[in-house]
Amino acid sequence: MRRSIVRGLALTLLAGFFAVAAWSQSGDTILAGTGANGAAILTDARGMTLYIFTKDPNGKSVCNGGCAKAWPPFHASTISVSPPLSAADFGSIVRDDGTPQTTFRGWPLYYWFKDKQPGDMTGQGVGKVWYVVDPAKLAAKVATPPKSGAW
Repeated sequence: MRRSIVRGLALTLLAGFFAVAAWSQSGDTILAGTGANGAAILTDARGMTLYIFTKDPNGKSVCNGGCAKAWPPFHASTISVSPPLSAADFGSIVRDDGTPQTTFRGWPLYYWFKDKQPGDMTGQGVGKVWYVVDPAKLAAKVATPPKSGAW
């Protein structure tokens, strides 16, 4: 039994490696991928998971200082995506420090400093305010954030 668990884990890791390799060869700057648990996720070109912060008001990031060290803002100067994503869903805001940040449907996008490998989703649900972006489920940003679990 232990041997089959190890074999299954090895095959999962190998499949993840090939998925990330395929992502990075697409030329897209943002990708719709699959996380370690099989969930749909939004990633950068390297396969690193992107997150939203539910406390961000419409069109603004409020994650600054120490928050931005733990949750570095994501920015792509050029947006290149393939279906099922649409470039029209992406935009950019200017942060309080004057740097640009990419948005998805109005939500500023972030990394999580504890994610080390492509497909890691260790920031999911942190503080009940940080969530992985599921591009099929995340609605456009509105003045009031949706209730928990709606992303």
